[in-house]
Amino acid sequence: MNMHDSERLAGLLEDAGYRKSAAGAEPDVVVFNTCAVRENADNRLYGNLGHLLPVKNAHPGMQIAVGGCLAQKDRATITDRAPWVDVVFGTHNIGSLPALLDRARIQQRAQVEIAESLERFPSVLPTRRESPYSAWVAISVGCNNTCTFCIVPSLRGREEDRRPGDVLAEIRALVGEGVVEVTLLGQNVNSYGVAFGDRLAFGKLLRACGDVDGLERVRFTSPHPKDFTDDVIAAMADTPNVMPQLHMPLQSGSNAVLRRMRRAYRRDSYLEILDKVRAAIPGAAITTDIIVGFPGETDEDFTDTLDMVGRARFAGAFTFQYSIRPGTPAATMAGQVPGEVVAERYGRLVALVEGVALAENRALVGSEVEVLVAEGEGRKDGATHRMSGRARDNRLVHFAPDTQPPRPGDIVVTTVTSAAPHYLIADGAPKAVRRTPGGDAWQARVEGTTASSETSVSAGSKAPQPVLLGMPRALNDSDGRLVSS
Repeated sequence: MNMHDSERLAGLLEDAGYRKSAAGAEPDVVVFNTCAVRENADNRLYGNLGHLLPVKNAHPGMQIAVGGCLAQKDRATITDRAPWVDVVFGTHNIGSLPALLDRARIQQRAQVEIAESLERFPSVLPTRRESPYSAWVAISVGCNNTCTFCIVPSLRGREEDRRPGDVLAEIRALVGEGVVEVTLLGQNVNSYGVAFGDRLAFGKLLRACGDVDGLERVRFTSPHPKDFTDDVIAAMADTPNVMPQLHMPLQSGSNAVLRRMRRAYRRDSYLEILDKVRAAIPGAAITTDIIVGFPGETDEDFTDTLDMVGRARFAGAFTFQYSIRPGTPAATMAGQVPGEVVAERYGRLVALVEGVALAENRALVGSEVEVLVAEGEGRKDGATHRMSGRARDNRLVHFAPDTQPPRPGDIVVTTVTSAAPHYLIADGAPKAVRRTPGGDAWQARVEGTTASSETSVSAGSKAPQPVLLGMPRALNDSDGRLVSS
């Protein structure tokens, strides 16, 4: 969701006349779109702001803006701790950024504007997508759950759903621009429809995506086990362009901890969902989220989590050490687990998760995979002379290209030759390469970029690399101001 919002912020700025800066140039505007799920987000923000102070001092007129969940949470505290910040805006009013920058520039003082409710659904705002062939599509914002560890509902608000017709109209428009893959986004996608009284709306939306000509891949994140119903499983199985993957947050394998987390499911019901998914979609890759060290977690509770990882056979897991978030019920619970105990358990969990994932990936050696070629997925591709992309089940695949390399956005069929916990390798010659509208869109973007810079980029070569959204790409306006957003 943050990546989706960052693309909207970049679109807003470009729509207001800003343009990206040349590589290595110091921008006139830097925008941080923040997260507040874990404590290290706070530390990273203030660390980055500190690094920018001497840059700003040496660059008169430079502006710094902070938005997103941490801005919604900390509000004026940000300008107290970092008085050189010019603009603070929240999750509900990202569309205000250009006006706030102008106002701060004119008034020569910080502007802090935090809306308490959503002003405009982010999807109606202009966008500057990172990828020409793959897109995020938000179907809802906010969350109605009350998990005791989670600060998101208080920062994003209660769930608000877009109408299905609006979602499908956006998807069709994206496909018309060359997009071949969309990921449907929501804090809890399978509660979609609660706002307009249709409990089966998410399954219907998945089936409707199957009727969009030219849309090759549909993914979604994240569902909540308590709302995951059989009609959604049937829609996944029956709709060919819905990918055979599922990210299903577990959080803990202990029923006692799940109760304290206020997660409305238990071990058996969670495993029952996985059994149904695998029966309906053989070979589906299932990933998860797991928190270690939640208040009151005992050795027995943690053993239950290890047992669940072994039984669920996850293809991968995002694992976290519990982080106190002030304002959540868990922050004041008794039984806070000592840091050294959490770290030791975390190490054991990661080792088990990686061992299971490696075994699952090794089972795929010799099998054929269909890979959507990606840009920037393989950090070592330059050294290994491989390209990278995602299989239908979302596994990362590093593959050897043929003599005529495919373009990002094209589809490659190849055979897995080896495996690691986090990726597959396919070092044989591809069996097939299919050019797609996504590859055409990538090539058009590259040629549009190179036309202005008078540089040649051939199909299959690397396009200019986007900067990661933690310290995102830069933009530059008609008055010469540069902006990194």
